Amino acid sequence: MWRDSEQALDNIFLSYDKILKRLQLLGITTKHGKEVKHVDLRKAVDVMLKKHPTCRWRSEKVRSTKYFILVEGYEWIKRVYFEKEKSLIDADIDFFETRIKLYEDFLKVEHNENWWNEDMDIKQLEKYFNRAESSIRKAIKKMCDNGFSNYKYLDNNKVIISRKGVEWICKNVFKQKYLELLEKYKMELTELYIKAGYPYDHFFGRN
Repeated sequence: MWRDSEQALDNIFLSYDKILKRLQLLGITTKHGKEVKHVDLRKAVDVMLKKHPTCRWRSEKVRSTKYFILVEGYEWIKRVYFEKEKSLIDADIDFFETRIKLYEDFLKVEHNENWWNEDMDIKQLEKYFNRAESSIRKAIKKMCDNGFSNYKYLDNNKVIISRKGVEWICKNVFKQKYLELLEKYKMELTELYIKAGYPYDHFFGRN
């Protein structure tokens, strides 16, 4: 009975020791090709918490001196932090896009997010991306150089970027903004998941 309950809990959250064992069994190593140790895992968790505090992937120390990590957080550590083929931001985006699809399929929710629904001028783009005018103009040039100059037009001698252009810039230049949008939507789906009665950031008194 105890073993069954432990196995069930392992599908929800894991101790650091169990995470290390799983990573070792999978042959996952540091970027230098060395076995992942506690110090490497703690660093990975620190980065995870800094980048995604709203995801609530780590327990709080209440009844225990140990921390536990939600399985979703473990998947992030495995698929993003220790990913060697992609940049951290690209692996992060891929991870959240995948998680969103899993949640949508499980909850039978149709994806209808429309984050880019209006054309923007330079000043609006500065505010939207929180970037200086020079950075915005470089992003527009990159968009045009990649064959999407049709996303840029003039209106009363003012440069305007179409909503398709705003989307392109978000996904290809200012990727952190795109990641923030993905995370926000993922957590909205997570709340639906919790309301449906499934455990998420519930550590069952172990923390």
